[in-house]
Amino acid sequence: MAREAPTPSTPSDPLERWNDALTTLQLLQLDPHGFGGVCLRAPHGPVRERWLQALAGLGIGLVKVPGSVDSERLLGGIDLAHTLQTGQLHLQAGLLQQADQSLVCLPMAERLSPALLAPLVQALEQGQVPPTRHSAAPTPTRFGVVALDESLPDEPGVGAALAERLGVWLDLNELSPSDIHAALQDESGGSDGLQIRLSPGALARARLHLSQVQATDAHMQALCAAALGLGIGSLRVPSLALRVACGHAALNGRSTLDADDLGFAARCVLAPRATQWPAEPSADQAAAEPAPQEDATPPPEPPDNTDQAPENDAEADNTQDPDPPPEQNAEPSAEDLQDMMVAAALASLPPHMLDALMTRQGAASHNTSGRSGQTRAGSQRGRPLPPRPGRPGGQARLHVLATLRAAAPKQRLRQAHSTGRVAIRVEDFHIQRYQQRASSCLILALDASGSAALQRLAEAKGAVELLLQQSYARRDSVCIVAFRGAQAQLLLPMTRSLVRAKRAMTGLPGGGGTPLALALKMAHEQATQLQRQGVTPILVVLSDGRANVTLQGLGGRAQAQTDAQSWGQQWRASGHRALWIDTSMHPDAQAQQLAATMGASYLPMPQVQSQRMAHAIERVRSPQA
Repeated sequence: MAREAPTPSTPSDPLERWNDALTTLQLLQLDPHGFGGVCLRAPHGPVRERWLQALAGLGIGLVKVPGSVDSERLLGGIDLAHTLQTGQLHLQAGLLQQADQSLVCLPMAERLSPALLAPLVQALEQGQVPPTRHSAAPTPTRFGVVALDESLPDEPGVGAALAERLGVWLDLNELSPSDIHAALQDESGGSDGLQIRLSPGALARARLHLSQVQATDAHMQALCAAALGLGIGSLRVPSLALRVACGHAALNGRSTLDADDLGFAARCVLAPRATQWPAEPSADQAAAEPAPQEDATPPPEPPDNTDQAPENDAEADNTQDPDPPPEQNAEPSAEDLQDMMVAAALASLPPHMLDALMTRQGAASHNTSGRSGQTRAGSQRGRPLPPRPGRPGGQARLHVLATLRAAAPKQRLRQAHSTGRVAIRVEDFHIQRYQQRASSCLILALDASGSAALQRLAEAKGAVELLLQQSYARRDSVCIVAFRGAQAQLLLPMTRSLVRAKRAMTGLPGGGGTPLALALKMAHEQATQLQRQGVTPILVVLSDGRANVTLQGLGGRAQAQTDAQSWGQQWRASGHRALWIDTSMHPDAQAQQLAATMGASYLPMPQVQSQRMAHAIERVRSPQA
C-alpha cells in the first residue's frame, strides 16, 4: 500500500502538552539518568514554578548549578576558606560528584559558558567526572540534567552539545495558568491534581517492566526513519527516543512498545528537534509499492486450487477463511509506525514552526558573520568570563579569588621564605575578563513597485512596524531601504527612534518599476558602513524578485536580472545573514534563484501576514535560526 504524505495539522492543545510535561516527571522518577534529562523552555512564571514544585516533590535529589559557578566548584578542587583558615591544603567534592544518582538543575542554562558546558557534557556522556589537577583519576558518577531555558525568541538557547544529549524537550511558553487550572480540574488526585509521584510499589513494578520491555526491529527502523524524515542527523536522538518510549511503556505496565509509547517519543523527542518538513513520497514509489503485492498474490493460488478443488471444495474454503484474521491482527509495519510518529510529531509542532523549518532549510551553511548579537572580549563590562593568568594593569583588573586559589596549593613550599599568612607570587595573578555583545541593525529592503500590490505593501508596512517595536525593546537599530520606479531610496538611516521610523513608513508611496539591483547595492553599502562601526547587519528583502530596472535606471529585464545577480553574489561574499520573503502570489523561480545567489533563507508568503512575517524575521535574527 502506498504511503500517504503527512499533512500539517493544528498544534496540540494545552492539556496534552501539560500532560506530557507531567508524564516526563514520572519518567525522571523511573529513570533519572537513562535518557539524559529534560530541556525545559519556559519563562519564569507560575507555569514553570508549578512544574518545578512537582519535580521537587518526586523525592529525587536535586543539585542546582548556577551559571556563576567556576570549574573548581563544579568538578571539585580546593576548599579555599578552609585552606586559608588552617594553612593546610583541603579539597572539596564538586557539585557533579554530589549529584551522583540524582538530578542536576541548570537555571538559565542558555547562559552557561563553554568552559562549564564542556566538562558537564563530558561527565554526562562518560558517566564520570573528568580529572582535575588535584585528582589523579576520574570519579564515577551518573546523573540526569534538567536544563531551564529562559531565552527569548531572538536569543540563543541551550548549547547544542548539551541539548543533543537531553532526551525530552518541553516547550511551555504558550501555556498559561488558566490552562493548567483547566487541566487539573479534568483530573482527580492529590493537591497537584494528578498523582505525579509514583508509590514505592508502583515504582518497583515500573522498573521491573522497564528491564523487560523489548523493541522490535520495526520499532527501531521506524524511529530512525522518522528522525531522518524530520531532518535529524544524529543517531543519538533515535536512541534517546527509544529509551523514552520504553520508559513510557513501563509506566503503563506494558512489556512491549505500543503506538502510544512511540507517539509520546515522537512528540517530546523528535518533534522539537525537527529541522525540515517531511518530504512527500514520489509518484514512482507510490505506484511501485502496490504492484508487487498484486502480482505476487495471484500466482500461488491457481496451482493450489487446481490440485485440491476436485477432491474437496469445502476444505479449500475453510483454509481460506482463517487467513484474513491473522493479517488484521498482525503488528504494524515499520512504514506504518513511521507515518504514525511523523503525524504525531507534526501535530505537536508549535505555531510558525513551518516557517522556521523553511528558513532553516534555505539558509546558506557558510553564512556565520551576520548573526545577531555577536560577542567580543572586553575587560571593563559585560558578561563575566572565567579568569585567566595575567598581570593586572591598565584596563586589566585583578581577580582576587582566582589568585588565592592559584596560590593556595603552593603555601607549604613558600612558608620557609615568607612571614605572612599567605604568600602570593607574580605567577599566581589572574585577571578578570568580560564578554560583550555587539549591537545589530536590521536592513529592510522594501519593494514598493507596481508589481507589489497595495494590499501586500500595506501588510508589509504592518510587519515592519511590529519589527520596529521589537527592535526598540531590545535597543537594536533599524535601517529601511525602499525601491520603486528608477531609483532606490534610503528611506530611514540607522536609528532606534520608533516614532521616526513609523513616520517614514507612513508616507511611502507605491507604483513604478522594480530597481532590485539598486536596492541590493544600497543595502550592501549600508552593511559595509555598519560593519566598520562594529554593528552586525542583517538584510531582509520583501520583494517578488521581478527586477526590470538596471543599475543605470533604464528598462530591460535581462540586464536588470544580471545586475541583481551580481550584487547578490557580492552580498554572499560579505558573509552576512539575509532573508528573502517572496511576496508574489505564487512562489517565483527568479526570487528563489536570487535568494540562493545571496545565500539567503527563502520564505514564500503569497498572502502576506504581518504577524507571520514578523515571526519569520525574528527567527533569522536569532543566532540559532
